[in-house]
This record gives sequence, C-alpha cells and structure tokens, in this order.
Amino acid sequence: MDDIDRRIINALQGGFPVVERPFAAAAETVGAAEEDVLARIARMLGEGTLTRFGPLFNADRMGGAFTLCAMSVPAAEFERVAAIVNACPEVAHNYERAHRLNMWFVIACDAPGGIRAVIESIERATGLAVLDFPKLDEYFVEMKLAV
Repeated sequence: MDDIDRRIINALQGGFPVVERPFAAAAETVGAAEEDVLARIARMLGEGTLTRFGPLFNADRMGGAFTLCAMSVPAAEFERVAAIVNACPEVAHNYERAHRLNMWFVIACDAPGGIRAVIESIERATGLAVLDFPKLDEYFVEMKLAV
C-alpha cells in the first residue's frame, strides 16, 4: 500500500461525495486521477486489503433493526450452513472465525420484530442454535493511516 492508497482510505472513511461523479471528486481530494482511484479501490478489494467498499446504513435510525449473531458450526457442515445463512436477504455479511463460535454474521431488518423471525428461520433450516448479540451501545471507530 502506498501513500495514494492510504489517502484514498483516509479520505473515503469520513464521507463519500454525493455528486454526479463521486470518484472524480474523491480523486481530486487525494491528488489522483478518477480512473486511478477506481483501479486502486478494485485492486485493494481484490487483494483483500479492503474487505468491503460501500455505504453503512444505520438501520435502527431508519426504523429497522440489526444484530450481530454467532453460531457454532461443525467444520464438515460449514459450507452448507454458510449457504443457508447467506441466502437470507437480511444477512449483511458473514465471517468465519477460528473459535468455537466460528460463524459470525449481521442481520438487518426493516422492522425490529424481523430479527427474531430470521434467527428462527436459520435455526430451523440448519438445526443449529443462533446466538443473538444485539447492540447495547454504539461506538464510532475510524482508522486513519499515516501518509
């Protein structure tokens, strides 16, 4: 990762320009060409330097709800269970972890009551328990890289 990559990451964490050509505006901010910014974001995603690039919606402020969930999935069943969980449109992302609770995912619904229904659906389809870790407090963590 070079200084331009770091400037792109730093600049786009605090807000994304809401204009006709947002990547051109972002490129101007970091001192690069629009095409270069797009190529660099694609490269960083492809290499795994960035795992995601996109908006984060605050579901509860929009009248919905979200929660963090975890499951203990036998290794032999992991792919099958992941496919079931990932097929739920309410599942935002799903990560494997090297721990007894080896599957972690976020459920986001347009209404608070939807969370329980999604969890119960996953439990029925997989035969496994889903642990629900609802948000108690909210913290904003921003990572800024030295350029």
